Amino acid sequence: MKDNARFDAEKSKTVRKVATASFFCNFIEWFDYATYSYFAVVIAHVFFPNDDPALALIQTFAVFALSFLLRPIGAIFWGNMGDKKGRKWSLTVSVFMMAGATFCIGLLPGYAALGICAPALLLLLRMIQGFSASGEYAGAATFLAEYAPTDKRGMYCSIVPASTAIGLLVGSAFATVMYTIMPEAAVNEWGWRIPFVLAGPLGIGAYFVNIQLEDSPTYQAMQRALKDAEASGAAGAPERPIHCLFTKHLRKLIISIGAAMLNAVGFYVVLTYLPVYLETAVMMPKNEASLITTIALITYVAFIFASGHLSDKFGRKKMLITACVCFIVFTIPAFLLMSTANFVTVLVVELIMCLILTINDGTLSSYLSETFPTQVRYSGFALSFNMANALFGGTASFICTSLITATGSTLAPAFYMVAVSCVALVAMIMSHEHSNKDLSEI
Repeated sequence: MKDNARFDAEKSKTVRKVATASFFCNFIEWFDYATYSYFAVVIAHVFFPNDDPALALIQTFAVFALSFLLRPIGAIFWGNMGDKKGRKWSLTVSVFMMAGATFCIGLLPGYAALGICAPALLLLLRMIQGFSASGEYAGAATFLAEYAPTDKRGMYCSIVPASTAIGLLVGSAFATVMYTIMPEAAVNEWGWRIPFVLAGPLGIGAYFVNIQLEDSPTYQAMQRALKDAEASGAAGAPERPIHCLFTKHLRKLIISIGAAMLNAVGFYVVLTYLPVYLETAVMMPKNEASLITTIALITYVAFIFASGHLSDKFGRKKMLITACVCFIVFTIPAFLLMSTANFVTVLVVELIMCLILTINDGTLSSYLSETFPTQVRYSGFALSFNMANALFGGTASFICTSLITATGSTLAPAFYMVAVSCVALVAMIMSHEHSNKDLSEI
């Protein structure tokens, strides 16, 4: 009995360490991304000086979107290495690369000093960010899912989107505090660089947290089985994970991309684009828009764990379908209400949208982890999640801003979200439920 109790205590301690490492790595990625989004207007001024502020903002978001083009390529690389070399290796190296690129952006001279080289270097560093980021969310979620107890996998995996929101929250709070205590001219000149430079020490901290962990028991068991089969002559050369994914699990991959579309668009629109939308389209004061987003993010973090718990109880498929239907019904009325520019009204609308978003986000990481078998789990998760984010997430702010400019309607982003929600709904109806299965059985 004592040995069993000691084993359970050690197992719980290990799971907590993995949860902490997964949280920290993903937090850094999204703190970095939030910094770029929340200071988008300032970055537009520094790197894209233009007489037309709307055009400069579109150029800034275009760089944001272009960096996502490397995410599918990064997903193939990190996923393949994560399935071959280990979850720990891919997660550790990718977060270190991400932090380094973000640190360099904080030191990058603007257009006034380097001319056209400044936006070109900004794009290069954003490309490096996009490449490395494609390994982090998937790596953190896969790592955690393979350690988590079967009946609490949804709850544990919800830590990953929670760390995403907290990264955004810290970025939003940083922006709010800086605009409150510093003159706007100082923020525009040098203050915006501070959160980028902080990525350096954060990346070093994440590296030292990760090197203390081992790969998951599920992954180690698969590696032992492969070695035993190879030693006994029962198997030939091991199949490359990415080749196996495309030849044996293509249907799962396509459905997973469709399911992840809503997360991609909903996340970037609700949590990163809306502050800029409220400021530039609704004409709300900058400090009010930032404050609303900060409150919404705190609420999002509180809701996300509840969604993970509910997905353990009711299943991933029901939760994800519910989110699709809610976005289809509520998005257009939400944008109509936000156009009032009334602080309380906009706040309530954002809180409701955050609640709907958490139904999706609190469930998606466990759903994607359960969709693919161990030998291609990292690759399948990384590629489906990052393809959706490359095509729909990273382009969300750019598309929404361009749609408003082209149509003259501030409702254009709402119609875009509804269309994406419909596609995600079809994908989820075609999906399968694996909530209560051991990952080794999938």
